Amino acid sequence: MSGPAQGPGRLHAVAGALPMRAVGMRAAAVLLGAGCLIWAALPAVHRGYATFVLAVTIAAVAAGGLRLALATVPVPDETYWPSPGVRAWRAFLDMMRQVPWEEGAVIGIAWLEVLHPSRPWHTAVLGAGLIAYLLVVHLAESDARLATLRPQARVLGLGAVVLALGAAAGMLPAAGPGAGSALLRLVAAGALIAAAGLVLPYVARDV
Repeated sequence: MSGPAQGPGRLHAVAGALPMRAVGMRAAAVLLGAGCLIWAALPAVHRGYATFVLAVTIAAVAAGGLRLALATVPVPDETYWPSPGVRAWRAFLDMMRQVPWEEGAVIGIAWLEVLHPSRPWHTAVLGAGLIAYLLVVHLAESDARLATLRPQARVLGLGAVVLALGAAAGMLPAAGPGAGSALLRLVAAGALIAAAGLVLPYVARDV
C-alpha cells in the first residue's frame, strides 16, 4: 500500500517554513542591538574611553548577529588527523558560540549611555530596548515563538511601569525631606511590593 506522497516540493515547504521565521527573528535581534547602540551613542561624547567602547560594542553587536546566523551551521565531525582548515573552522565556530557577545554589547551600550548627562526618559527607552534585545536573542537562539513569553507578560509589564517610575523620579528636582520626597518613597515601596506580588507566584511554581 502506498502512503501519502511526500515529494521534494513537500519537504522543501515544510523545511522552509521554520527558517523564514528564524531569519526574521535573527534580523530583528541585530536591528534591536544596532538601534540601542545608536540610541546610546548619540550625540557623540569624547570622554571615558568613548571611542574605544563604541568600537568594541559595534564589534560585539556584529559578532552577536554573526553567531545567530551561524547557529544552524553544523560543526565538522572530529577526525584523527583534521586538516588545518577544519581545525581553524572548528575553533572559529567554538569562539563564536561560547563568547557572550550580546551581554558584552549590553554592557558597552550602558557605558555609552552613562557618559551622557542625565536624560531619564532617554535612558528608560534604552532600558526597554535592551530588554527587548536580549529577549529576541533568546527567542532566536531557541527558535521559539513570541507566545513563549506570554507567562511572563505581567512581569514584563511591571518592568515597564518601574522604568517609567524611575524616569519620572529622575526628572524631579533634588529636594530635602518633605511631603514630596515622602510620596516618592511611598511610590517606590508600592512598586517593590507589586513586583514581589507578581514574581512570587512564578518562584513558588518553580520550587
